[in-house]
Amino acid sequence: MKRMLIVAPLSILSVWEEELQKFAEFPYTLHLLKGTSQKKQKEITAAKSGQGLQIVIVNYGSAWRLEKELLSYDADLIICDEAHKLKDGTTSQSKAMHKLGDKARFKLLLTGTVITNKELDVYSQYRFLDKNIFGTSFYPFRSRYFDMCGYGNHIPVFRKQMMSEFLRRMHSIAFRVTKKECLDLPDMIEEIRPVELEPKALKIYKELERESYTELANSEVSAVNVLTKMLRLSQVTGGHLTDDEGDVNAVSTAKLDALSDIIDSVIQEDKKLVVMARFVPEMNDIQNLLAKKKIQYAVIRGGVADRDEQIRKFQNDDNCKVFIGQIAAAGLGITLTAASTMVFYSLDYSMSNFEQAKARIHRVSQKNDCLYIYLIAKGTVDGKILKSLRQKVDLAKLLVDDYRNGKNPFQE
Repeated sequence: MKRMLIVAPLSILSVWEEELQKFAEFPYTLHLLKGTSQKKQKEITAAKSGQGLQIVIVNYGSAWRLEKELLSYDADLIICDEAHKLKDGTTSQSKAMHKLGDKARFKLLLTGTVITNKELDVYSQYRFLDKNIFGTSFYPFRSRYFDMCGYGNHIPVFRKQMMSEFLRRMHSIAFRVTKKECLDLPDMIEEIRPVELEPKALKIYKELERESYTELANSEVSAVNVLTKMLRLSQVTGGHLTDDEGDVNAVSTAKLDALSDIIDSVIQEDKKLVVMARFVPEMNDIQNLLAKKKIQYAVIRGGVADRDEQIRKFQNDDNCKVFIGQIAAAGLGITLTAASTMVFYSLDYSMSNFEQAKARIHRVSQKNDCLYIYLIAKGTVDGKILKSLRQKVDLAKLLVDDYRNGKNPFQE
């Protein structure tokens, strides 16, 4: 095998990059497609002519736009991660993946939810894997396994008498394992999701970082002073910057885009999600995102008076899928065990607040392993903050000590 193509949601492309670096015990050349279309096309061309195993990683949105180039790349193996993204066979990205799958010698789908809504979801994913399982046309598949019911015969209802055949065909090329079967997982699982700031946002961040470091030389190097400068850097990684007039300006949507992917996956799995954030503009962004997606949510933040009602809604209302908590306001005295996944959009510098926030889902009555996802902007203070919290190190002391030892405290 000389060529591999990995297609995944945008928010987890860098996870594949990091996991390959950690665990791949074989030589390979990695091509992570990002930037302009021309840049991506050049990377694909380089991968076609490279020696040894060439691995191309691309997100679903770009894959169909690069269909011609990826067909020419002629991958021996195509891996589709979070493959339920292909469940709608009418989309451009699904159609492109079908064509790519027809050409590849080997194909692999990775998903925890082959069926997210109806058994119809199966067709498009299997069409990519093996067109001999359910055929090459959606409508004969639907006619065989579904009755069209309801007003105007627009509602497909699965024929239960076909269940045995349906499952036999599915399982003919499928292998299912649970998390506990494949990994000896602890009760609390942590995952870092690296996020890349847009070039313009990264430039703003780096300029502010240099300015903050320079200013330290002309001021008292105290815990309060260092943390105040760190605060502005943290705000930028969350997508905002407060100018000298006190106005908040949006500078990045990188974390919001990553969170959007996570929310989509959780909703497709019919699960609930807790999102913790520190800053008010971030809370506003997340609430606006959920409103745009028409997803019901509960929220506890500064100024919210009906805390008990918000908690009750999240815990007991099946339609309320997401809880948004401002770390300082939602870290104590509440139970959120209706969810087992928590996303830290941003981080508080307090170890106590951090641990208390984590404990909201990791409590008595929680029946599932708890997954904590940290959105960490690459090359920023986010990584240093998380490291200090996980290692229970005093962040302020660490920053001051770094400066006094001749290091830039705002760099890892």
